[in-house]
Amino acid sequence: MIFHDWIATLHQLRQQRTPCVLITVLSERGSVPRDSGSKMIVTASDCFQTIGGGHLEYECIAMARRMLAAKQTAVHSETFSLGARLGQCCGGMTTILFEPLLQPQPQILLFGAGHVGQALVRVLATLPCHIRWIDERDNLFGAAPEGVSCCQLEDPLDAVLEAAPDSYFIIMTHDHQRDLALCEAILRRGDFRWFGVIGSQTKRDRFVYRLQGKGFSEQQLATMRCPIGLPAVTGKLPSEIAVAVAAEIISHYQAVASSEQSA
Repeated sequence: MIFHDWIATLHQLRQQRTPCVLITVLSERGSVPRDSGSKMIVTASDCFQTIGGGHLEYECIAMARRMLAAKQTAVHSETFSLGARLGQCCGGMTTILFEPLLQPQPQILLFGAGHVGQALVRVLATLPCHIRWIDERDNLFGAAPEGVSCCQLEDPLDAVLEAAPDSYFIIMTHDHQRDLALCEAILRRGDFRWFGVIGSQTKRDRFVYRLQGKGFSEQQLATMRCPIGLPAVTGKLPSEIAVAVAAEIISHYQAVASSEQSA
């Protein structure tokens, strides 16, 4: 039963695109909490199954979360002596295998559920990423693709405050003032991977002028993408804009992933 439980958990985490570390008891000698083959799964915020509890498990969870935080991809094994140094009195020894699985996926927040937003979310949903689709109107999410988190918020600025660091922000609401307020909130965070707002060069110039008046520097404003999308794609249809924007985001997160792997 435990065997099937951890498989089901991994399947669920894969569907949710949640990074995790699979921990396995590789071998044991003497008295140990769990036998070889026992497994547990650790994410950044949760644990599933157990390798016996106690300080051994505590240390393994901490090691797994350090691996997740460091975005480690290599499999690692560690041998533990279950004596006084580890705070356990079993007296045996056990070797634990740590397997990082499901590498971290980009976190994308899409503000706006109009025609372009609906076209874009359908493209983004096919990519290896987490998507939060945000609008204050609750009657526009009917065609949301599977796996997309739809957030009907009275104040979409709340989603900016709650977003994880290194998120991608796409702004295309029905209200230019709303767009401007979101840009200001995102710039004040300053810890995004990428952020862009739909619009023309004229819209950008107006936003830059307004944001400069709020104290933002030229260096900060240079991080705001507007217009967004690959410039070679000039079509105005919602689907054409969606493809152009998605292509820019794909090129960015692939470049980031390549840079992190070579670091």
